[in-house]
Amino acid sequence: MIVTDFDAHERSRWAGRAAAYERSFGRLCAYPVEALLDAAGVRAGRRVIDVGTGPGTVAARALQRGAEVVAVDAEPDMLDAARRNAPGAELHEAVLPHLPFPAGDFDAAVANFVLNHVADPAAAVAELRRLVRPGGQVAVTIWPTPQPPLQRLWGEAVAAAGVETPADLPRLAPEHDFPRTEDGLTGLLAAAGLTDVRCLTLSWEHRADPEAWWDGPANGIGTIGLALQRQPTAVRERIRQQYDLLSARYRDTDGQLALPAAALLACARAA
Repeated sequence: MIVTDFDAHERSRWAGRAAAYERSFGRLCAYPVEALLDAAGVRAGRRVIDVGTGPGTVAARALQRGAEVVAVDAEPDMLDAARRNAPGAELHEAVLPHLPFPAGDFDAAVANFVLNHVADPAAAVAELRRLVRPGGQVAVTIWPTPQPPLQRLWGEAVAAAGVETPADLPRLAPEHDFPRTEDGLTGLLAAAGLTDVRCLTLSWEHRADPEAWWDGPANGIGTIGLALQRQPTAVRERIRQQYDLLSARYRDTDGQLALPAAALLACARAA
């Protein structure tokens, strides 16, 4: 299997960061899980594959519904967390778009915020479709464009501190990218041969402790984490000061952040 610069970068960004992810962005990414499982028809007696399981949040919820769960991730540290969080799931270290399972082996396939992190989203969706039996369901979530305030906060803090986002990050090849909109995600699934494609925007308010929310990037999570790690101490402190100033507008009376968030949820049927 060919590993692109984008793939290699993504794996390097997540290696050894399961604990930091769970403390910060993991709680955010957990919000759509029940809607994702509903869209995929996950219930007792169904065999489901959770692709890019991370710390096992989706897998754990699917197990609670009585489903038979297989979960895969590219990062061993994430799989260690999934073993703790989703005992009973069958776990595999594997990488999209080549997963080691027969065609039609599952009733449903779910991928929670995974398509944001693959070099070829169309190939990834095609693999999800391959894994599902005729009539089975595929359901995915991604972050939308334009970004809601929650995602914009980090870029605003970096810009206010006079720091540029790293320009040398690997990008998706233009022919592999797609619009991160309801129509764009719908088109991606339809192009893979899936039918009855539906997409909606989920909106919610993410509540987080300001220190815990800072903790993710401070530990290298995401593009903002890479930007922070590349800065000298004085610059990181300047970014932190701007983060404190800009996030103050979202602080509730209890001191917690109340950040407007959004995600796209799409589901479809395998013909």
